[in-house]
Amino acid sequence: MIRAVARTNRLRRWWFRLAAVLLGLSVLPLAEGVCRVFDLGRPDEIDDPFVGFSEIHPLFVHNPEAERYEIARSRLLFFKPDSFVSKKPDTGFRIFCLGGSTVQGRPYAIETSFTNWLKMALQKFQPSREWEVVNCGGISYASYRLVPILRECLQHQPDLVIICTGHNEFLEDRQYSHIKSAPRWAGLLRHSSRLRTVALVRSRFFGNRATSNERLSRDVLSGEVDAILDYQNGLSTYHRDDAWRDDVARHYQVNLRRMVSMASEAGVPVLLIQPCSNLKDTPPFKSQHRSDILREDVTRFHELVSQARANVAISLPEAIRLFEQAIAIDDRHAMTRFELGQCYEAAHRTADARAAFVSARENDICPLRMIEPLNRSMRQVAREAKVMFFSADDLLAAETDDGILGDSLLVDHIHPAFRGHQLIAEEILRRLAPKLEMALPDHWERQARLMWKLYLAELDSLYFLRGQRSLEALSMWTQGKADGPPIGQKPDTGSANSTHRDN
Repeated sequence: MIRAVARTNRLRRWWFRLAAVLLGLSVLPLAEGVCRVFDLGRPDEIDDPFVGFSEIHPLFVHNPEAERYEIARSRLLFFKPDSFVSKKPDTGFRIFCLGGSTVQGRPYAIETSFTNWLKMALQKFQPSREWEVVNCGGISYASYRLVPILRECLQHQPDLVIICTGHNEFLEDRQYSHIKSAPRWAGLLRHSSRLRTVALVRSRFFGNRATSNERLSRDVLSGEVDAILDYQNGLSTYHRDDAWRDDVARHYQVNLRRMVSMASEAGVPVLLIQPCSNLKDTPPFKSQHRSDILREDVTRFHELVSQARANVAISLPEAIRLFEQAIAIDDRHAMTRFELGQCYEAAHRTADARAAFVSARENDICPLRMIEPLNRSMRQVAREAKVMFFSADDLLAAETDDGILGDSLLVDHIHPAFRGHQLIAEEILRRLAPKLEMALPDHWERQARLMWKLYLAELDSLYFLRGQRSLEALSMWTQGKADGPPIGQKPDTGSANSTHRDN
């Protein structure tokens, strides 16, 4: 009897202790739920834990004489002149468009960017409002450089923010050494920062800034873009580094989340646009064999590729068979994937061609086109945050005969031709009209295209000449033939991709 009582008491003590532990653990999910209900502790309000900047200057400065905010002269090396009125009219509708050179309209300029086509269409179909579509497209600007620009734009009463970014994430060197060298528990701590309770506590102690340890350890970038390809032989510094690529992709997703969160906090709608890539007519910028491939396999690989190229004009099926054998030896050689895609296309094997072209882009050692992990991140962020989204890549590809985007709508590896920009503007207007209660007339696309055609005819011939010269310079740049200083003279903000070597 005594033993039974003692056993019962022990069980009661263990159950009491277990209940106490469970009660203590329940505080965190309860607090997390309260934070979500009352929208407290947004984790994306905290500063970028990956990189910092040596300095940040405003993009816009006030011109009291013109009563406008204008892009600062000091920023015109990367941006084109644009402005908006100091005092927003009662009937005004202000849109800021953030991104890289695609948004800017390169190799031309704002005049033929989708931002200008959109503004013209809005003015035509709803002239009762005063429309401002401000182009904040910066040459070589990646997502992490757009965050401070968005923070600035949100101070100027925007009604909509359009973000189109993803091509420039690999242009500047970030070593992420503080992430690579961090102990395993630090990774768990970083993941915990996604919790609103953790973010709320951090914001109270650090004012929505990164912790002192993060600030000291993260990469510090210059105030303006310092692209690797701006240096002589910059292309030679790119080497396969899957871990670095994964870090860049994770950083990109963090930046998207932060921007969407910042706009949401300010009550400003967001439209995310996935930029487009030239799959069909742009070969990879740099190819490299797998690091684990044997020397004799490399020799056999090149024999097969040489034989395949010789057979392209003689026997397409034989060329395809030989290219496929080569890829069976090394499935990560980007140029061979691209050449196989060309053969598939010539053989009218469209699905196989597209898959090969995509694989060539994904295995490009110098990724100047948005890669698939970034595409997935943008779609995921748009879906989770319930913001507007469309893929310019899918939009333009649907206009082609085979659904594979190439030179028909792009002028180079990423930049849309005039018609491509117009298609993007049409899609934006198509999505905005219902939300703005704008009744578009029948055949509005035809009316807009006629208006745009007349506008193009009035542009000075020098505008097109400057664009062609810019396109030629851009082509040399992508080949690593920039006229900048030698890569060895690159400032020490990250050693020119020095850690991005094959393992």
